[in-house]
Amino acid sequence: MIDKSRPYFDAAHAAGLMAVQGRSTTGRTFISGTGPLESRPEITDFVRCSYLGLDNHPMIVASAIEAIEAHRSLRWSCARTRLNFDLLGELEETLSEMFCARVLAFSTVMLANLGAMPLLASGQLTCGRRPVVVFDRLAHISLAYHKPVVADETRVETIGHNDIDALERLCREHPAVVYVCDGVYSMGGNSPIKELRQLQERYGLFLYIDDAHGISLFGRQGEGFARSHFPQMLGDRTIIVASLAKGFGASGGMVMFGTADHEALFRRYSIPYAFSVAPNLAAVGAALGSCKIHRSTELSERQRRLAQRIKVFDRHVATAEQGNSFPIRMIAIGSEAEAIAIGRELLDAGFYTSVTFFPTVAQGRAGIRVCITADHEARDIEWLCDCILKRMGRHNR
Repeated sequence: MIDKSRPYFDAAHAAGLMAVQGRSTTGRTFISGTGPLESRPEITDFVRCSYLGLDNHPMIVASAIEAIEAHRSLRWSCARTRLNFDLLGELEETLSEMFCARVLAFSTVMLANLGAMPLLASGQLTCGRRPVVVFDRLAHISLAYHKPVVADETRVETIGHNDIDALERLCREHPAVVYVCDGVYSMGGNSPIKELRQLQERYGLFLYIDDAHGISLFGRQGEGFARSHFPQMLGDRTIIVASLAKGFGASGGMVMFGTADHEALFRRYSIPYAFSVAPNLAAVGAALGSCKIHRSTELSERQRRLAQRIKVFDRHVATAEQGNSFPIRMIAIGSEAEAIAIGRELLDAGFYTSVTFFPTVAQGRAGIRVCITADHEARDIEWLCDCILKRMGRHNR
C-alpha cells in the first residue's frame, strides 16, 4: 500500500495540496502560508468538516478559555479511574441528557474506537459469546485499523459496502454478530440503518456505528444521523460513536450507550478511557459551549442553512451524492495526476479542497472532496462550482 500510494502523496505535497499551514479568520476562510499576514493570501476553505460552521464560534472559544481559567490548569496527569475534572462530569451528564443515552467523552474518536474494539471482540457485549465481528468494506480507517486487535480474540469478516444480504447470511450462520460501520461515510453516502435495525430485531445483531460525520447535522438537539434512527433508548445491542469536533464544533469524541452495564464496562476496562487520555479542559469547555448552542434555536437555524447551501452546490455540479442531505460531495476524476492538477488549479483560484486518492479510495478512482458548511456564502459555493466545471471541461477534452 505504501509503495503504491507514495507517488500520489509525493505529487500532492509537491503541488502544495497537503500539510498546508494557515491562520483562522471568520467564516470559512483562512490566511494561507507563513510570514507577514498582510502578504499571505486568503483562501476559501472546503476541507474542514465543521459542517455547521461552529469551530470558530465565539461561544465555543470563550467557553474553552473560561474552563482553563476556572481550574488554572489544562490537564490533570491522572488515570480517569481515579480523578476527573468536575467539568468533564458535567459534560458527560449534559450530553447524556441531550442524546437520551449514556455518554462517555474521549479525547478523540480514534481512541474511543481503540477502547471499544477489544471489548466488542471479547463477548462481554454479546452475552458472553465471542461474536463474528463484521466490518463494512468502506468503514473508516479509524475503525478498520483495529482489525488485527479484534482478530486476536475472535473471527473477523469484511463484507461489501452496505451489503445487507451478506450480513444477513452471517447472522443466520452465527449466534452472535457485530457489525461495524459508519453512519455517514467520509467519502459520501450513508449506512442503511433502517435495514440494519431490521436485522437487529430479527437476529439480535449488535450494531457499532461511527457517526463522526453525522453528529449535530440532524435531530432537534443535534443527536445526529444514526441516533435519530433510534427513537427510544439504544438498548443493549447498539453503540454509537461520534465526534465532538466536526459538526459539533469543539474537540474530542464520545460514545453513546444504551445501558448502565455497558457504560460501567467501558469506564473500568476501556484502556484509552482509563489511562490519562481524557479530553483536556479547553476541549471540555469548548464542548460545553457547543452544548449551549445545541440547546438553542441557533442549531436548527444552522441546520437549515446547511441544507440550503448543499442545494446550491447540487444545482450547479452533478455528483453521485446529488440530492442527499449530507454535506460531502465527491467530484469523480479517475486519474490521480489529473485530480492533483485540478486540486492545484482550484487552490490557485482561491479554493482549498481535498484531493482524494489511494488508499483513501481505490486506485484509478481519485477525485476532489468538497465539504459544504453552513458558514459558506452561497456566492462562494457558486464560484467554486464554476471553477470546477471549467477545469473539469478542460481536463476532459
